[in-house]
Amino acid sequence: MTGSGFLNVFKPPGMTSHDVVGYLRRKFQPRKIGHGGTLDPVACGVLVCLVNDATKRSSEISGTRKIYLAEAAFGIKTDTGDLEGRVIETGDVNIEEKNILETLERFTGEIEQIPPMTSAIKVGGKPLYKLARKGLEIERAVRKVTIYSLRLRRFSEGPGRPAALFEVECSGGTYVRTLVEDIGRAMGAPAVTSFLERMAVGPFRVEDAVNPDEVSERHLVDLPE
Repeated sequence: MTGSGFLNVFKPPGMTSHDVVGYLRRKFQPRKIGHGGTLDPVACGVLVCLVNDATKRSSEISGTRKIYLAEAAFGIKTDTGDLEGRVIETGDVNIEEKNILETLERFTGEIEQIPPMTSAIKVGGKPLYKLARKGLEIERAVRKVTIYSLRLRRFSEGPGRPAALFEVECSGGTYVRTLVEDIGRAMGAPAVTSFLERMAVGPFRVEDAVNPDEVSERHLVDLPE
């Protein structure tokens, strides 16, 4: 791949963002290739890959607004914030839709988050997730992020284990798993992210994303206006 630009790739669940970049590197052998923001291995959706000269513009992607579709499962907590982690708390909870709607209002606007130990943030030159694999937990600085909109798409009460599907539009650097945990905590219930899809990264939308094995040089684009 000799051209430069951005690829709107659909990352399937089960692949890491690094896996997708590695696959494209082997397939096209560009001079340089990277991505504009990690997506969890269990998540799916838009992964913007930067090719050749576009790698210099990674901050334009990582810092832009993003939209996620996230399902919160209440009544369970894990050490990773999703269903892949070790269960550390369970319990039946009694949550009604009106409780969620009232709580969502408190998480709209500028909020504070503590990055999870499973994040790629580096402390002392080492990513937090590598320290977490060793069973370590260190103090993390609070970060301010912005939740532009937080909308309840669906609510399922269930027998003691209700679930809610949210659509979240947020600033770059927002941790959706942490947001879900914090929403649950505000309602007095443990919660995990049971599904996560990144629907948009700035102008790149999931409906236009291309599966990794279908990517070709013709999919290279510049940043839309």
